Amino acid sequence: MKRVLVTYNMFREGFAELESLYDVTFPPDGRDFVYDEVMEQIEGYDALCSAFNFPVNKELIDKAINVKIVSNYAVGYDNIDVAYARAREITVTNTPDPVINPTANLALALLLDTARRVSECDRKLRREGRKMVVGVLENLGMPVAGTTLGIIGMGRIGKALCKRAKVCGMEVVYHNRRRLDIEEETRLGAEYVSKEELLAVSDFVSLNATYTPETYHLISEAELAMMKPSAILINTGRGPLVDERALIKALRDGKIRGAGLDMFEFGDYPSPELLEMENVVLTPHIGTQTLYSRIEMAKAVCNNVIGFFEQDRPITRVL
Repeated sequence: MKRVLVTYNMFREGFAELESLYDVTFPPDGRDFVYDEVMEQIEGYDALCSAFNFPVNKELIDKAINVKIVSNYAVGYDNIDVAYARAREITVTNTPDPVINPTANLALALLLDTARRVSECDRKLRREGRKMVVGVLENLGMPVAGTTLGIIGMGRIGKALCKRAKVCGMEVVYHNRRRLDIEEETRLGAEYVSKEELLAVSDFVSLNATYTPETYHLISEAELAMMKPSAILINTGRGPLVDERALIKALRDGKIRGAGLDMFEFGDYPSPELLEMENVVLTPHIGTQTLYSRIEMAKAVCNNVIGFFEQDRPITRVL
């Protein structure tokens, strides 16, 4: 019987089929395995189910002499040394499909919240109560219908956000490392432009690109200078896509209007300066934080392992 080691202990209902087929080891209740615990026992397993915050590095891969697949609980896979895994003939998979809708919904929520100053007004009302000025010229927000959304990274999530934006009456331009075919562009109602043109014409810029060495600081001082002073930046991709120091300076100097951020450059927490800015909406990496999507992600992890060994269903290999 195949043996599967799971580094985390959550959403066990999603693992029912996997447990019916293989010998599956989970951490003790209430916690995840730490790296050293996995290193100690990985030799005896055929598959590893990792999570986005668990490093699958060269040292671990060298120790995993029997592992044939690493099934990652995330759409991103920068926690895994994919090139080295491939060199060792280990398949790496991720879970792109279950994260599409919740992440696209959050990107739209951040866009709407920042544009209409929802969180800002909520804070003011709680803080000031009846002292808050509620006049026709106060708390003016931005329109959404009739504006232009620029999407950088037109993958699954970018396309899902595009559909939502069109329903809101927005025009959509996009930039991607590969242009979509004309039929799909027409179906989505999106226009392909250079990154520079996208930054210049967009009222909202949403980052949905994969994080790679090439996309590190995709948005930095130069790019922020290209944006409209009235523009809003949305990031539900990866934190290091944005030079956070440059963003703080641009927001302080009025180079752009605001930002909605679910990801931060230096880990799970934003720079302190962002916490003090009324024109910034912050969420703590909750793009996939719904119970349904988390269980579906667990099922996707299991489907990848089962599909790899049984060859009875498609798997989502990392490209």
